[in-house]
Amino acid sequence: MIALVIFLIIVVIVVSSLRKGAAGNPQMQRVISIVRNIAIVGIFIAIIFSTIVQVGPGEVGVQVLFGSVQDGVLRSGLNFVNPLVNVENMDIKTQAYTMSSIRDEGMQTGDDAITTLSMDGLTLKLDLTVWYRLSEGDAPQVYRTIGTDYVEKIVRPAIRTSIRDVSVGYSATDIYSTKREDFVRQVTKNLEDAFNGRGVILERVLLRNVELPDMVRAAIDEKIAAEQKAQQMVYVLQKEKQEAERKKVEAQGISDFNRIVSQSITDQTLQMKGIEATLELAKSGNSKMIIMNGKNMPLVFGTPNF
Repeated sequence: MIALVIFLIIVVIVVSSLRKGAAGNPQMQRVISIVRNIAIVGIFIAIIFSTIVQVGPGEVGVQVLFGSVQDGVLRSGLNFVNPLVNVENMDIKTQAYTMSSIRDEGMQTGDDAITTLSMDGLTLKLDLTVWYRLSEGDAPQVYRTIGTDYVEKIVRPAIRTSIRDVSVGYSATDIYSTKREDFVRQVTKNLEDAFNGRGVILERVLLRNVELPDMVRAAIDEKIAAEQKAQQMVYVLQKEKQEAERKKVEAQGISDFNRIVSQSITDQTLQMKGIEATLELAKSGNSKMIIMNGKNMPLVFGTPNF
């Protein structure tokens, strides 16, 4: 825009010179006057537009005046600035830096997984993603001291260094299974320290995959399977114990019932029941043969056929 203003000023100067040379030609003077007026209007329009700068959503504008970075930042939207200022837009949205062994999945072409050593000397390959963003207030300082390529200069080296520094304090099995979350927390802390004062804010570290040597991974899988089987056996034993307790309670209930019933059956009770049965038989119109056994109960045989 500044270049356009300078060009139009030059046009006005040239046209004014030509107008003086065409003093004897009214028609030529009229054309030159029109061109000069158009150029002057263009200069004013260009100056007005050069004072307006648009900053996109999720960005801040860093002002640079003759090579000097200004401290203030421009927010998203339209901003009025010095027409001589150059504005560099910088992204402050959440960004993801991925290092993966899968081709073209990470930020670098090819296998970009981090190769590191564990405490027990095993070689590990780690796939991870780091969420981060540029600090809005620190954008001018980042542009002044690092530049727009702060990801390659700060973020990537810090991630690789933190992973390797932390991994040597954990065994391969810890990173693979039992202490994975502790490992991620320690890496997060190291990265926060590395980004501190650099204008980069860490949001989260995601450990996506841990690749172990085949023999180690098979041994770990067997160990985990054995632990799960042991836990299943504990559950089965607890279930069987509960079933045994249930059967014991049920048997005790039956035993108590039989004991109560046996205690309630006496000779008098049996004699009374026998009398009641004899009376019921006597009420029947059919002939019967009742033989007393000489004790408490009658013996009843089938009805004889006559």
